[in-house]
Amino acid sequence: MSDLDSFRIDTRAWLDEHCPPEMRTPMRSEKDACWGGRNWVFQSPAQEAWLKAMAGKGWTVPDWPVAYGGGGLSAVQYKVLREEMAAICARNPLSSFGISMLGPALLKYGTEAQKKRFLTEIARGEIRWCQGYSEPGAGSDLAGLQAKAEDVSDPVGGDHWLVNGQKVWTSYADQANWIFCLVRTSTESKHGGISFLLFDMATPGVSTKPILLISGNSPFCETFFDDVKVPKDQVVGEVNRGWDVAKYLLGHEREMISGMGLGGTGEALGMTVGRIDDPILRAEIAQFDVDALAFAAMSENFVDQVKHGESHPAMPSMMKYAGTELNKARHELIMAAGGSDALEWDSERSHGGKRPREWLRTKANSIEGGTSEVQLGIVAKHILQLPGA
Repeated sequence: MSDLDSFRIDTRAWLDEHCPPEMRTPMRSEKDACWGGRNWVFQSPAQEAWLKAMAGKGWTVPDWPVAYGGGGLSAVQYKVLREEMAAICARNPLSSFGISMLGPALLKYGTEAQKKRFLTEIARGEIRWCQGYSEPGAGSDLAGLQAKAEDVSDPVGGDHWLVNGQKVWTSYADQANWIFCLVRTSTESKHGGISFLLFDMATPGVSTKPILLISGNSPFCETFFDDVKVPKDQVVGEVNRGWDVAKYLLGHEREMISGMGLGGTGEALGMTVGRIDDPILRAEIAQFDVDALAFAAMSENFVDQVKHGESHPAMPSMMKYAGTELNKARHELIMAAGGSDALEWDSERSHGGKRPREWLRTKANSIEGGTSEVQLGIVAKHILQLPGA
């Protein structure tokens, strides 16, 4: 028996023992996800037990170093773990921007002190992060951001950065504990004058305001900074070189967003919508399920390439665009299959209008994390190498 076979057997046994039955069912909505953080209220004892078990094993971040709360797994071991979790329909124990975005950036650019301070807390689900990138005048042109951080020497407060400005579309800012934030620290260069800061959302001068979307719900907020004092040692990477960190993190964000193409229920769309009489709609749903299987295979290959350091730098943009389009198509078909019942907005029968609200929410997919037009431009230029792109 090979070492990998032994690892698979041990992993299967461990999951069978530690994954509660309630955590082996598809998530019904975003509310079933566990985000962690200092204000998190567990939805059930099973959710809490599952997070503690996986975090204790280091498997909330299986491929991170053990020294930072990870499992220290190799790429092939991580793949085995994913396969064994999928086999029992085990839920992801922790959803976290700290895991999917900030963590990789800290591992590459953070100081040893920053890694030890933040990564273990992220791995255990003890800190919840939000992302301070977009501004009212800086979305696709992110390097045009104007939120600024001034280098201040204060005889009483000590040396620190003084941050002023505004961010927009800050997902879950009203529920986050800390923010990773792009700020302008120099005006001498558009891209070269940006720094990457970390600071506590409870810091005086930080405030948030929710943004309501057409779905009637929204994770998005406006975030305001008024004379926010940030310690000097909370810059990630070099001062005025935050664009390097930002670009690296964006690749991981687009990889995360591409995952929406897989839906998250673990169930074929044909099973989700049930029996459909319309033969044309049945054919469209069947075609979608084939496309979803193809995307799942492509995603698995992409993850393998990432873990082995072999992925093309522009691949996250391709995956993000494909996942966005697939998710939008899924919800269009769900609405079509539901007929007039799918238009119910507030009834108990419709679970508060779950279908139309989720359908409307997908309209933002082609904007968040980089617009589809920008992603297609990146693919055209860097993957297809089209002339003039």
